[in-house]
Amino acid sequence: MRRRRRKDEQNNTGNWLTTYSDMVTLLLTFFVLLFSFSEIDAQKFRSIMSSFQGGAGVLEGGTSLNLDENLGSTEGLLEEDLEKLKDILEEYAESIGLGEEIILSVEERGLVVRFMDNVLFDSGKADLKPESKEILKSVAEILNRDEFKDKLIKVEGHTDTDPILYSKKYPTNWELSVIRATNVLRYLVEEENIEGNRISSSGYSYYRPIAPNDTRENKAKNRRVDIVILRSSFEEIEP
Repeated sequence: MRRRRRKDEQNNTGNWLTTYSDMVTLLLTFFVLLFSFSEIDAQKFRSIMSSFQGGAGVLEGGTSLNLDENLGSTEGLLEEDLEKLKDILEEYAESIGLGEEIILSVEERGLVVRFMDNVLFDSGKADLKPESKEILKSVAEILNRDEFKDKLIKVEGHTDTDPILYSKKYPTNWELSVIRATNVLRYLVEEENIEGNRISSSGYSYYRPIAPNDTRENKAKNRRVDIVILRSSFEEIEP
């Protein structure tokens, strides 16, 4: 009777280990699937995989999974591309005497090309100035280079808080900011052959200021059009 009881206990222990090993295997498969559907983040993946290494040894013959270090450089390569693009555009802005009117910065979303105040438009208007088309033409030529032609672009219009006066065409700053951004987009697509599936436009009126709307100088900073070259991590988030 004792021998039979010990044998039953041994069988139950074996069954428990088998079930547990199946569960761990399924969990591992689940995390690998999640990883395959997401953007590669080498550090996060190493953290996940480390939880399956150095354990109690339930699975026999297990081997550790080493992530190629090159995967961790994906974001670094993108950062390098954005810095390169920033340098090229800065050099161009300086060459045409608009180094202080075209401001470039690499931010969380990507590279922001900021056209201040009256670079592209006259006050209260949304028609591109003739000289501004030459500026956008040069920017488009750079964005259509092979190393940059796959990057997605957003065009964003912004105003100050001053109300629109004596204009039936643009009753509020909403319409003005939207039409300005759309006119930049249309020029880039229709005249400079930027692919339409790469680019979108938005108008924010005065709701996304970069300075308080309390002085003439600060209001001039808020009247702007931003062209944002998006990082890959923001391409799914942004429209």
